[in-house]
Amino acid sequence: MQRIIISEFMDDFAVTSLASRFEVDYRPKLVDDAAALAAALPAADAWIVRNRTPVRGALLEAAARLRVVGRLGVGLDNIDVDACTRRGSRVIPATGANALSVAEYVVAAAMVLLRGAFLESARTAAGEWPRPALSVGREAAGRVLGVVGFGSIGRITAAKAAAIGMQVVGYDPQVRDDDPAWEAAGARPRSLDALLAESDVVSLHLPLTPATRGLLDAQRLARMKRGAVLVNTARGGIVEEAALASMLRDGRLGGAALDVFEDEPLPAGSPLSGVPRLILTPHIAGLTLESNARVSALVADRVAEALATA
Repeated sequence: MQRIIISEFMDDFAVTSLASRFEVDYRPKLVDDAAALAAALPAADAWIVRNRTPVRGALLEAAARLRVVGRLGVGLDNIDVDACTRRGSRVIPATGANALSVAEYVVAAAMVLLRGAFLESARTAAGEWPRPALSVGREAAGRVLGVVGFGSIGRITAAKAAAIGMQVVGYDPQVRDDDPAWEAAGARPRSLDALLAESDVVSLHLPLTPATRGLLDAQRLARMKRGAVLVNTARGGIVEEAALASMLRDGRLGGAALDVFEDEPLPAGSPLSGVPRLILTPHIAGLTLESNARVSALVADRVAEALATA
C-alpha cells in the first residue's frame, strides 16, 4: 500500500479520507523533529507539508520513493521544485483555495489602517476621549488600491476592493496590458513606480524569487504617497523591514499590515517591534476555518489522484 507522510497540520476529514485509501503517517509536529522526519521519509510515496517543512537537501534525498509533494498553501519557497522535478516528484500546491481569505484580510487591513481609530481602543479604555484625534480617518471608497502581482489572489483582492468603491491599479510584468483580466477585476495596469506614486494602499501578491527579494527597498518605499498604507501577505523578503519601520516612525507612511516576515517567527529585537500604526500577524492571512477546509480537501484529492496514476 502506498504511504503518505503528513508533517504539518491538515484537517481531520481530509486525513481520514486519505487513510481510507493509503497508509497515512499523520504527525502535525513532525516538522519540529528532523530526525524522526528523516527516518519516516524513505518509505514515503507522498509527502504533504505546509510552509515550515523544508522539502529540499538531505530530507528530500532521504525520500527515495517520493512521487508527490502536496503543499497545503500556495507559496513554494520551502520546496526545491527543480530538485523535485529532476527526480520525478510532482509538486501540487493548493492554488486558489485560500485566495478569498487573503483578499478579505487585505481589504479589512486597508480599511482599519485608513480609518485609524481601531488601533486606539486602549486609549479609550484607559479613560481618555481622543475624539478629535480619531475624527480624521479616511474612507476606503474613492481611494486607490495598488495591487502588486496580478495572479489569482491579486485579482480577487482587486474585485473586492472595487466592490467597496476603491479604484484599483495593478502591476504584473507577466500580464499584458491588454489582458482582459484587468477589466474583469476592475483594475488598470501601471508600471511599478507609477503604481507606488498613485496608490493610497499598496498590497503585495508576489512570490519570493531573486527578482522580487528586496523589491520594496528604502528607495522604492520612498516613492509611495505620503500617508499611504502597505499590506504584505506575500513573503517577508520582498519588503526591507528596517526601512519600512523607519518610515512609519517618521510618519512618512500612514500604516502597514505585515503577515509575513524576513525571518519567521519574528525574532526578538526586530526593527518592527514597537512601531506605531503597524499591524503584525503570524502568517495567517490565508488561514480561516473555511480556507483550511478547502485547502485540505483540494490537496487530499489531488495527491490521491496523482498517486493513483503514478
